[in-house]
Amino acid sequence: MAVKGSVKKITFADINGWADDDHVAALSAFVRFCEREPTFDERFLLPTKAVCQQAHAALKQVGSKRAARQFFEQSFMPYRFKRSGFLTGYFEPELLASRDPHPDYPAPLLAKPDGVVAVNDGNRPKGWPEDISHGRKTANGLVPMPDRSAIMDGALDDEKLELVWLKDPVDAFFVHVQGSSRLRLPDGSVMRVGYAGKTGHPYTSIARVLVKRGEGTPEQLTMSGLRDWLHENPDQRDDLFRENRSFIFFREVEKERPEDGPIGSANLQLVAGRSLAADPGFVPFGLPVFVSAPALKLQEGTDRNDVIASLARTLIADDSGSAIKGAARGDLFVGSGMKAGEIAGEIRHPADMTVLVPIGTEDVFLKRLSEAQ
Repeated sequence: MAVKGSVKKITFADINGWADDDHVAALSAFVRFCEREPTFDERFLLPTKAVCQQAHAALKQVGSKRAARQFFEQSFMPYRFKRSGFLTGYFEPELLASRDPHPDYPAPLLAKPDGVVAVNDGNRPKGWPEDISHGRKTANGLVPMPDRSAIMDGALDDEKLELVWLKDPVDAFFVHVQGSSRLRLPDGSVMRVGYAGKTGHPYTSIARVLVKRGEGTPEQLTMSGLRDWLHENPDQRDDLFRENRSFIFFREVEKERPEDGPIGSANLQLVAGRSLAADPGFVPFGLPVFVSAPALKLQEGTDRNDVIASLARTLIADDSGSAIKGAARGDLFVGSGMKAGEIAGEIRHPADMTVLVPIGTEDVFLKRLSEAQ
């Protein structure tokens, strides 16, 4: 059955790989949203109380893969995006850093300045560029934030926003792309930083810039390939960074244990192999999404991570990202550390994406989807 917009209602039998998924793992990731308080935030489409009761009942049947699968099949209606999408991978790096300034740690991550707010149709000043999503409240009204180039030139230096200093400027740039990181401090302790806000300028992929310049192919300029290029061309590094006007601010994440996963945009800990960053305008936080992508072919010497042994699996939309825009665009959280980073950089796959919408909320989902297009 076709529906208005960009999705088509299908059956679970139409989903290739559905029967082979680990439905218990998917259900365990899903029930995190049952602990959230109700919200009017339209980025979310939270499960109803009845759905959560059914989810917990299925989980109590220890080891019952059948119960978990039946829960999804009886409580959700699958809607597949008509156009094939694209899946990438991301990870939480662990990087060398210092809380104090030091010549060996030249690259600061900045805390969010006071007064930074999202810009929408209700508060957007006349003539404000449509592609700038955030601004800053001042005595003279809302003004644009400086972009990456201006900040690199010292536009915010007087505000003393430095939260922590990293050893490698290339690492610092990738933390901006990833949105969070585990940091290893000189005394051996671990600090975690997470996303706090942004300047609101549009995101530009510097890998794509290099491809257009003829510096390599998309297959060569994966995350690891881009890192290599930046380290091999330090004289061109900062100018390339300036091509991405988007700039991210950070906060220290103190409540969670260092060994736990990072906090995503839905304010929940991410689950390696089950968390999906998506555009909440098309896929609200809390919805399961079955992703069907080709099997991952790792470069020789790259260790396989068990959490992504298959790229046909149910993921849970619980994060977002500056580069993740539009329908059927997803970013799979692979885990923490450099091994996860190697694998995340290899995930660049066309993918079919099927959103599992709780029965009884289909009209809400379709309405939001129509408004987002």
